[in-house]
Amino acid sequence: MTIPTAQRSWGAALAIYLRAPVITMLFLGFSAGLPFLLVFSTLSAWLRSDGIQVAAIGFFSWIGMLYSIKFFWAPIVDRLALPVLTRTFGQRRGWMLLAQAMIAGGLIGLSSLDPQQNLALVAAFALLVAFGSATQDIAIDAFRIESAPDDIQAAMASTYIIGYRGGLLAAGAGALYVASWISWQAAYLTMALLVGVGVITVLLRPEPKRLSLTTQLIHEPKVRAFIRASRGKPRALRRLGAWLIGAVICPFTDFISRHRLKALWLLVFVAVFRISDLAMASMANPLYIDLGFSLATIANVTNVFGIAMSISGGILGGLLVARYGIGPILVLGAAAATLTNLLFAALALAGQSLPMLVMAIVGDNLANGLASAVFIAFLSSLTSRAYTATQYALFSSLMTLPGKFLSGFGGLVVAAEGYATFFVIATALGLPAIALAIWISRDKDLVPPPTPRAA
Repeated sequence: MTIPTAQRSWGAALAIYLRAPVITMLFLGFSAGLPFLLVFSTLSAWLRSDGIQVAAIGFFSWIGMLYSIKFFWAPIVDRLALPVLTRTFGQRRGWMLLAQAMIAGGLIGLSSLDPQQNLALVAAFALLVAFGSATQDIAIDAFRIESAPDDIQAAMASTYIIGYRGGLLAAGAGALYVASWISWQAAYLTMALLVGVGVITVLLRPEPKRLSLTTQLIHEPKVRAFIRASRGKPRALRRLGAWLIGAVICPFTDFISRHRLKALWLLVFVAVFRISDLAMASMANPLYIDLGFSLATIANVTNVFGIAMSISGGILGGLLVARYGIGPILVLGAAAATLTNLLFAALALAGQSLPMLVMAIVGDNLANGLASAVFIAFLSSLTSRAYTATQYALFSSLMTLPGKFLSGFGGLVVAAEGYATFFVIATALGLPAIALAIWISRDKDLVPPPTPRAA
């Protein structure tokens, strides 16, 4: 029996982190974080160290667009049964294994190439890794949501964040160390072996319980209506039409029908929740450099303090949600992620101050870790268990696109107004998120209040 949020002591809240589904996300988070840098900064370092022109390297950044458009193929991951894999492992685990095979295959392919001689093949294998990674993200998100009730989703999100950071460290610093000791090819082959962490986790954990795909389609009113209306049509056409309606149309109509007029405001909230910190991200490193901090200082502070505080914020967010519920912590996360941008404005005014740099990075990463944990839990609660992959992929893509788009104009604002003004503007962008978080936290239909202790 799930303990109501209000009845949990701090000990009970901590005990959530010992549950098998929560621990599982530590390893699946590592599996999700591992490929990311291997097609971005780590790959760029390899290409540049091998003498590839900067202009050519710049085009490789387009590979990252796959992560922002993954909702296009999320319905396939959500509803299409894979031959052999789905029957043997289940829908979620089968797709994760296929995605991990694509990641490992792409990394092995990269490990066999000389970029100077095979730049086109490098791009092709990098695309394969990125596509496999984005597909794995879709399947992992669905697996997480379906594996446990809403009240421990924040704890699962926080362990996922810890694992994800571990994957980034392995693919970043770890790959660079192996490349410096042996070769870049050895580094990418080592990363391919580490994909085994995710594979072993998938093989050890059970498939979440859910209705079969056929049963889900039969129970959809829109699918039944289509089947009735298409009598007499070719069988293959009817099956394809029923599948498309159930996989593509129903996830969106389900969300709208459940939330009605609130649906639009919820989507606006998803779009603006991270807009403040994502919009300012592009100008953080230029600020550090223009203030005169060395690259070594920036790397040491962002790695030591940044990663530690991000992990701490994730754990804190999971504990607070387990203790107090999603509503109040959603407001806290929105406010913290927004207002900590003022620390960067203060840093810009203070100049080359190491204590101020540490304070800004500590505050920013602690706030973002907390905000990410509670927001993932909130998005999970919005997601219907019948359409987890499709709906969550839509939410996660919508969450990042506006902020990433606005971040491209950051340099223009800094050039015209200076760093301090830019970070104040970035803070102002987050105020609507705080206001919407307050409204959502008071809506019992969206965020049910903690249940009082029974007499």
